[in-house]
Amino acid sequence: MSESKNFIEEIIDGDLASGKVSTVYTRFPPEPNGYLHIGHAKSLCINFGIKSKYNGKCNLRFDDTNPSKEDTEYVESIKSDIAWLGFSWDKLLFASDYFDVMFDCAVKLIKKGMAYVSDESAEEIKQRRGTLYEAGTESPYRGRSVEENLRLFYEMRDGVYSDGSKVLRAKIDMASPNLNMRDPVIYRVLHATHHNTGDKWCIYPMYDFAHPIEDAYEGITHSICTLEFEDHRPLYDWVVRACDFPEPLPQQIEFARLNITNTIMSKRYLKKLVDEGKVLGWDDPRMPTLSGLRRRGYPPEALRDFCERIGVSKANSEVQESYLQSCVRDNLNRTANRVMAVFDPLKVVLTNYDGREELQVENNGNAEEITYRSVPFSKELFIDRSDFALVPPPKYYRLKLDGYVRLKGAYIIHCDEAVTDDDGNVVQLNCSVVPNSKSGEDTSGIKVKGVIQWVDAETCIDVTVRKLQSLLTDVVDGVTDFNERFNEQSMQIVPAKVEQSLSTAQAEDRFQFMRVGYYVLDRYSTPDKPIFNEIVSLKDSFNGAK
Repeated sequence: MSESKNFIEEIIDGDLASGKVSTVYTRFPPEPNGYLHIGHAKSLCINFGIKSKYNGKCNLRFDDTNPSKEDTEYVESIKSDIAWLGFSWDKLLFASDYFDVMFDCAVKLIKKGMAYVSDESAEEIKQRRGTLYEAGTESPYRGRSVEENLRLFYEMRDGVYSDGSKVLRAKIDMASPNLNMRDPVIYRVLHATHHNTGDKWCIYPMYDFAHPIEDAYEGITHSICTLEFEDHRPLYDWVVRACDFPEPLPQQIEFARLNITNTIMSKRYLKKLVDEGKVLGWDDPRMPTLSGLRRRGYPPEALRDFCERIGVSKANSEVQESYLQSCVRDNLNRTANRVMAVFDPLKVVLTNYDGREELQVENNGNAEEITYRSVPFSKELFIDRSDFALVPPPKYYRLKLDGYVRLKGAYIIHCDEAVTDDDGNVVQLNCSVVPNSKSGEDTSGIKVKGVIQWVDAETCIDVTVRKLQSLLTDVVDGVTDFNERFNEQSMQIVPAKVEQSLSTAQAEDRFQFMRVGYYVLDRYSTPDKPIFNEIVSLKDSFNGAK
């Protein structure tokens, strides 16, 4: 059976077969005005995946043409996130590396009569642009001579004019059916210190002008971007041709961006949450940023698997959040060690057991290599209160008065007595160990259906657990505004007791808290104040697991 190809790969195959290109060259071009989020993971997987599949190249290029919103903090975070996701770039570049090239291209267009300096304000340009059904109106400055345009453009560069007082526009067609071709602005005056070039420039190119020049200058063969740039493709092609770049020219290809239910895909709104203190920062474990997902414990392999499964298409759609969680759960089911944790502790005293021993408990039965850990066991334990019922419902297989249950990896115990306080609340269970019932060595002959987790009372560790939900609530009655859908209950802080083995856990180590869910040790956790973030629950709602 032949390998299935997506439409981008089919285009690339055709270009290679025709001899149009000999080496496939892509790029990932984020703007350093925020942290990467899960939506960027799809673009990363496409661009770097093509590099791998075709033995090609892929650059990391920061599109830093707007110094008022960009920062080196974002540059460093993006580099770190890409490396964490498992990708390596061939060249690390900045759009600002090409500011001289872009300036020369603008001068070339002016000399060719294909660009002019306009004194119009942004509002005036917008008013004259026209509509989808009406042609635009030509700028009163469109007829300026080449000499005057050159003089004004050089004066813009030299700082003569204030912000917004002049722009350079491409001279294309004010009657074009594509609004992007109606004399778009390609340079504006902006007196701002740039993170990479400092105060060298006070004019900056617009994205639609800069991006095709960067691609052409680097020799990018396939410029892959999301669907919102489809209407910009004619301008992309116009720029590279008008600036006289040699063949083969880069080809822009658009794909559908990733949308996930109840997931914020807007860097602007994510920044708003950070600035307003509604989250712990860009790497808050509730955030859909790659840094946040990493802190939450999502394995990079699971994100790559998710992007591979959803595929590449030209049609916009929305993926269920539960599908992403299912991919994460599939990975953790194979890779995360099982440990025991108790969230609502109820003390158990084993009245016929006075010893202390180290039990060897299996870490993960689904792992490629089965390993074991040592778990202390003694007379006093904690179980979860939900695993005992004073008045049990029918078919109750956990612990009850005069009932049996197996302690995971340990013994079968019998509940002899429930000690209550003055209000009738159970505060302690007195139980007895069934002789010869040790896990792996059981000859007691007693069969039990219930197996529960526990922790040793003397050696267990007190930890803080963050129970996490989506930052957005479900859409109700057509309300889609992020501000109205912000989930105030998205993080719940609860205490828990965990087994002693977690005292040696390292930041970002992932575990399954048996019968509870998957958790990760927070990167800012300390030995005296351990913090675990919930990754995903055990239940797979996407695949309908019960």
